[in-house]
Amino acid sequence: MMPMNQKNLPTHVAIIMDGNGRWASRSGLPRTEGHREGLSTAKKIVKLASSMGISYLSLYTFSTENWKRAQEEVGFLMALIKNHLSAEFDFYRQNRIKVVHSGQREGLPVDILEEIDEIVRSTSTFPGMVVNLAINYGGRNELARAMQKAARAGESFDDPEKSEKKISAYLDHPEIPDPDLVIRTAGEYRISNFLLWESAYSELYFSGRLWPDFSADDFKAAIEDYAGRERRFGGA
Repeated sequence: MMPMNQKNLPTHVAIIMDGNGRWASRSGLPRTEGHREGLSTAKKIVKLASSMGISYLSLYTFSTENWKRAQEEVGFLMALIKNHLSAEFDFYRQNRIKVVHSGQREGLPVDILEEIDEIVRSTSTFPGMVVNLAINYGGRNELARAMQKAARAGESFDDPEKSEKKISAYLDHPEIPDPDLVIRTAGEYRISNFLLWESAYSELYFSGRLWPDFSADDFKAAIEDYAGRERRFGGA
């Protein structure tokens, strides 16, 4: 693999981490083990992305639709998220990574919100890569919440040209640039309600790898593929 030119790196990479359940089934293991292995993969990719000089990494951790899964699996995922947030502060500190949260707070258990708030507060001054954890997140939900916030602020949307900027200002993290590259694993070809507004002109990359099998080389291949594309944003 050719060395990556720093100027061709995406500033913001977003990942739909799909395939944990299928990985577990193919391995003859409970779905929960797939999620545990998937978390391990996420940690490796976070460290790699940081070392490569990527500025923002958004991870689709738990969607608003995931509540429909079996209660046992949802409970396991919530516990996994909580334990990760409480146990991995040293990892974020050592790598100077700042953590932020996207998603609806309402509906999340109080103990999960406490852990989210603590890791966000504890890493808020770190100068390294920003990891955006999308927990209880849905793109349509984010847009609906943004419009509610805008309405409460008395915003007017009479001017279409100004309206786009106004809507963007009320999203969960308007300070984070739109993703340059959205990666989805497990051979699925859809964005599943992830960063709908923000990914309007994102480059898409689909990998056949199940997320627990997604390696450093797979991530580098996605970045290299992106670097070879010409982005025109509808201008040509």
